[in-house]
This record gives sequence, structure tokens and C-alpha cells, in this order.
Amino acid sequence: MINEGNIIKIAGPVIVADGMRGTQMYEVVRVGEAKLIGEIIELEGDTATIQVYEETAGVKPGEKVESTGGPLSVELGPGVMGSIFDGIQRPLEVIKGISGDYIARGIDVDSIDKEKKWTFEPVAKVGDKVVGGDVLGQVQETSAVLQKIMVPPMIEGTIKSIAAKAEYTVLETIAEIETDEGIKEVQMLQKWPVRKGRPYKEKLDPDIPLITGQRAQDTFFCLAKGGAAAIPGPFGSGKTVTQQQLAKWADADIVVYIGCGERGNEMTEVLTEFPFLTDPKTGNPIMDRTVLIANTSNMPVAAREACVYTGITIAEYFRDQGYDVALMADSTSRWAEAMREISGRLEEMPGEEGYPAYLASRLAQFYERAGRVITLGQDPKESSVTVVGAVSPPGGDLSEPVTQNTLRICKVFWALDASLADKRHFPSINWLQSYSLYVESITNWWQENASEEWRANRDQAMVLLQKESELEEIVQLVGPDALPETDQATLETTRMLREDFLQQNAFDDVDTYCAPDKQYKMLKTILLFYKESLAAVNRGAPIANIVALPVKEEIGKMKYIPQDEFDAKIAEIQSAITKQCSEA
Repeated sequence: MINEGNIIKIAGPVIVADGMRGTQMYEVVRVGEAKLIGEIIELEGDTATIQVYEETAGVKPGEKVESTGGPLSVELGPGVMGSIFDGIQRPLEVIKGISGDYIARGIDVDSIDKEKKWTFEPVAKVGDKVVGGDVLGQVQETSAVLQKIMVPPMIEGTIKSIAAKAEYTVLETIAEIETDEGIKEVQMLQKWPVRKGRPYKEKLDPDIPLITGQRAQDTFFCLAKGGAAAIPGPFGSGKTVTQQQLAKWADADIVVYIGCGERGNEMTEVLTEFPFLTDPKTGNPIMDRTVLIANTSNMPVAAREACVYTGITIAEYFRDQGYDVALMADSTSRWAEAMREISGRLEEMPGEEGYPAYLASRLAQFYERAGRVITLGQDPKESSVTVVGAVSPPGGDLSEPVTQNTLRICKVFWALDASLADKRHFPSINWLQSYSLYVESITNWWQENASEEWRANRDQAMVLLQKESELEEIVQLVGPDALPETDQATLETTRMLREDFLQQNAFDDVDTYCAPDKQYKMLKTILLFYKESLAAVNRGAPIANIVALPVKEEIGKMKYIPQDEFDAKIAEIQSAITKQCSEA
């Protein structure tokens, strides 16, 4: 039933309408003569408070508000992959063709092209008993993604008919399923409300790392598949570059990138670069396995609140097909600011720093939708959604509410440091502030796939880096020569850890990605130097001789050794370390 009310109050993106009895929370409505898209966020009697996802200039009291009967939903099916959407899943390229460079108000376009035909190939047959999540057929959507056409989650029954291999639009019926409630027609297109998580059978422990090829993240502050990570950092510290590296190299089949309230020029950079990036795994464009959601800071503030839900629902849809999905949200601070603005317009009681009292619960609702799961269906698959949320604390202040509430939920904290970025140390992850709570659970994987000594070496390197910060205070007071020679050997090792291991060149063809085995052997080599240099000092060798050893140059170059030559070269470097330290 469609309800119709009248506008009685307008406060920026927040509109109050009466005569809305019969509507429900989070129902989508059309506002005013321009038919602007809005969502009910508060109900009192027959009065509804609506947040409008478009600019409300020119809207007048007395104009009509029409309900649509359903919540804000996304369209899922062939045509999603490789698209660039706004916050409420309107394709920006289509809009540009209709209204030019700026989005016209009230514009109504299909999220997915309803006219385009896709080659559907059935895998199920007539008479098969199916449940929600079972695969009926498949569509080769892009060169990288084979889209599985699934039975919608709540349907169970017997296949009465299924379409033959041919071309169909997403609205054509491709199967009929006989259920207890009668015959259900299934199309390639599914709709799903964005605020409701898609169902799964079971959530698994996060005990497999998401390999990113970035040494600082993988070795020291690892993220598990299905985990959640936060990247806080001030302006210019490299949040966007870090996320782009993860999108390019992370061990995920699909990438969903949400530009939430980012500056127009930053988002432009993503939108112009991503389509031309080559996927290192396949050699095809990386857009073939990427969905971009762009909601820049000049777009309506309410749509910013919706865009993270749109992104995570799309990610869950591909997770249900058995894919590992990496979701980048850049930045959740702008999302929180949108909530603060809407909350202020609603005249709600503000919490800390003006943010709404429900900030923590909303952040938790979003991050908790990450996870490694067993999917629905009779042939369940293991898949995951991993969420990496950038946080932009004002002035780099990590004690502000958004960062602190994010840290309560996320188990990985990659703290970006502006002073490291100023020194051209990238990725600028501060090794003293950052942490990962997944280290314990993924140690077994590293021990099986790299070495039994992985955990001991990682912990030793972390201890050395912490010791360096203590020694640096003494060095600043009295100079390095006043330190005992064993401590000077420690400082030389930590310099290598910082410059030769933690620093990584994203623009170098070899160093941009570092395989787990290579990471382990590089770390082992630096720690071997530490062990041998300490032994030499204890034998009476002058520290000046150790600092001047020729092998140090080789250690500095090992990250640029190609993977196929690495094992042979690293063995040479290790034997040179032992030989030169014994002769020092």
C-alpha cells in the first residue's frame, strides 16, 4: 500500500511529513515534486522524519511525500562488477550521460542495465531439490568474475523448469521453483535491503591471514581473512595509497572500494587510476574484479550514511558465491560526520564531541558484517568479507571518538604517522603504535607455510624495535658513541629493519609485492646479522669494523631481488654475513 503525506518542516537534508501512518522505519520515500529519494529514520504517530539523499533546495512545505513500500535496497546480479556507483547505487557513468558532470536532482536510473543480455549457463536441472544459496547457473560477467546465479536465501523447493543456455536480461525468469507456498519464479536479479546482513550457515575463526604482500602488514601487524582493520592517520600520511596497494595485491578475489565523503580530487584519482591498473594476478584490468562506490564530500550528506551499507551488502553478495572479498572504506570518519550532521538536524542529545550517542553501535553494526563464513546451500563454500576502514582523525588526534570506537571493534590497528611520511618512509605505519590481535590465531598458518621459527623471529624483531626507541632517547642526550658497543650493534640492526624491511617501494616492480616466504627469509637474514655482529663485538671486534662490512650493502638490496632468483642470492648473503662478521 502506498501512503501519501505532506511536508510540514524542512531542515537541510532532514524533512518532516505528516499523514504517513502505515509507513515503517527505513522505508524509502519520494519527496516533493522533484521525487527526491529519502528514507524514514523516525516515526511518531502519523508524522515521519525523513533523511533525503539529494539536495533539498527549492523543496517547499505542503509538497507531497510518497512511500514506496520497501526499505533502501540494492540490486544484485550481472552488471554490478566493474561499475562505479554513487552512495545509493546509481551508476555514475549512466547519470553523466543523462545530466552531465553533476548529478541532477530526482534523477531515477536503474542500478543495473535491465536491457543488456547475459549468457546464462545452467548447472542445476529440472527435478533437483534446492535451498537458498544453491547455484542454479552461472554468467561470465567479466574476464575475472564468474557470477553464480543463486536461489534467493528464503526459497526452498524443487526445480520445475530452468532456462537453457542462451542470452537473457536480468529480469527474465531463468527458473521456476515449486515450494510449499506455490511456484516461485527466479530471475538473475536479486534485491536485498542494505541495513540487513545477508545470512550464512556458520562463522569461522579468523585463523588464515589475508596476505597483502606488504611486509609491515603481513609480518608484524597481520590481518586475518574475514577480519577488520582500521587505518587512522592525518592528511598526507598515505591512507589512500595504502588502501590502493591492498586493493591491488591482497589475497582477495573481489574488491569493493567505498570513497565515503572523500575530497573530489582524491576520489578522482581513484576513479581515473583504477580502470587503468593491471591486475597483477591475471594481467587483465583490475576493474574486472572491482566495484567502486563514490560519494564525494560535495555530494548530499545523507547519501554518505547509506554508501557504507550499500558497499558491504554488495560484498556479502559475492561472499555468498564463495569469493573472498576485500572491502575498503575511505573514510569512516566522514561517515561519522554525516551521522553527526543528521543527528544535529534531528535535535538529538549529542554525545562526545557532538557525535550521536549511537556512534559506537553503528560502527559495530558495520564492522561486525565482516567475517569468514560457511555459505548457505547444500554445497557450502568457505568465503570471507574483510573490512579495512580508513579513519581521518582531525589533526591526527587518535583520542577522538571515531578512532577510539573503531579500535574497540577492530582487531588490527595500522597507525599511519605523518613524521614517517615526511621522511619518505612508506608505508608510514608506526611500528610502536600499531598492533594486531590476530597474531596468535594465524601463527600456525605461518609456521606451516613459511617456517617454524616465524613467530620467534617476528617477536624478536618487535623487541629490537622497541629497544631502539629507548636507546634513541639516550642517543639524543649523549650521542651514539657513548653507548656500549652491543647497543650500537642493536641500533645498526634496527636501522636495517626500518630501512631494508619495513620500508617498501610501491612503484618498484619487484618490491611492490613481497611473498610470505621472501618476507620470512629477509627477516631471518637481518636477525642473522644481529646475532653474528653481537658475537663479533663480544669477541672484541670494533663496532666500526662491523658497520663498515661490505655485506650490509647486499642486505639493503635484497628486497629488489626477483622472486625466482631470491633463494640462491639470499643463501649467498647469509654465508657472507657469517664469514665477514667472523673476520671483523
